[in-house]
Amino acid sequence: MAVPLSADRLLQALRAEGVRVVEVGNWRTHNRNHKGAWGPVNGSLVHHTVTRGTDSTVRIVRDGYADLPGPLCHGMIAKDGWVHLVGWGRTNHAGGGDPRVLDQVIAESYSGRPTPPTKGNSNGVDGNAHFYGWECENLGDGKDSWPKAQYDAIVRVQAALCRAHGWSAKSVIGHREWSADKIDPRGIDMPLLRADVAERLKHPADWNHGSDPNEEDPMPDYVNLGLAKPYTLKPNVWDSIEFTQEWSDTADGHAAGGAVFVRGAARFTGSISLRLDGLPVGDVVQARMSEYEGDVHKADHPIHEIVGTPGGAFGVVALTKRLGKGRGMRVRLLNQSEQPINVSSAVLTALVWMES
Repeated sequence: MAVPLSADRLLQALRAEGVRVVEVGNWRTHNRNHKGAWGPVNGSLVHHTVTRGTDSTVRIVRDGYADLPGPLCHGMIAKDGWVHLVGWGRTNHAGGGDPRVLDQVIAESYSGRPTPPTKGNSNGVDGNAHFYGWECENLGDGKDSWPKAQYDAIVRVQAALCRAHGWSAKSVIGHREWSADKIDPRGIDMPLLRADVAERLKHPADWNHGSDPNEEDPMPDYVNLGLAKPYTLKPNVWDSIEFTQEWSDTADGHAAGGAVFVRGAARFTGSISLRLDGLPVGDVVQARMSEYEGDVHKADHPIHEIVGTPGGAFGVVALTKRLGKGRGMRVRLLNQSEQPINVSSAVLTALVWMES
């Protein structure tokens, strides 16, 4: 039983354990705390996502669904071993579970695995209050593989939490061990995972078993762009934001006054904060990332909607992607109202890891 780690302490613990981290947008304050308690925390829960594709999976676990709002976990562990932090606080990941299992996790009293949860107790305890949650990119069909880099990251994340709290590996369970209604993480042997976590905990946090000890995470470049003055967004036409204010562009991916904010090959994570004036109440502006080769439009990414309100319209759009060589990324807007509006402010901040 413990007070949840702060966001800064989590980052410190993960990085000390050798975890490669992507901070997604406003993850530090993105949570469901208004719906109930978070803490005391008693353990960590491992899930699978039933999705394919890192970018779409990050969006889903961050934003959720119409009937299950995000965040759906604290972090998403991708196939390549990168851990995308999407929320901190109470998240919609665990749901109800068996109180007997919680008691065994608190006491660390079980042997190979907790007593199997029963259907009658599947909603007995609010797991969202008591567990850290980690979604892992996998279809969950029993056929989708668990790459070495991903499994190693799962072990390291759980070891980082256990080490920070002074827990043993028995504080780590799978969703199926918490609720009889669940099967995840399908394809992961939880007793074996706990054994691997326990082995890491026998060593210093920087122990490099399972990875290349000579590999170092490069320092990211910092990009901070905006608008020197507002501009008009016409109705019903996709229009790229041209960043006319450049506070920082150490990645050197933004041409003066241009729309491209990062050029491949690169990985980036960040957000853009938008203020729109004149958007009628209830009308929508759509925002999305789009890939270009030169001036040729090549691909679009998921849409984020900003809805007009009486006090103006505001939106924060998460930006996270791995960009291929020769491509540039832009942010485009579509004004779906019947009248022109003003883009009063657009502030983009991102960390960019250039790749060879």
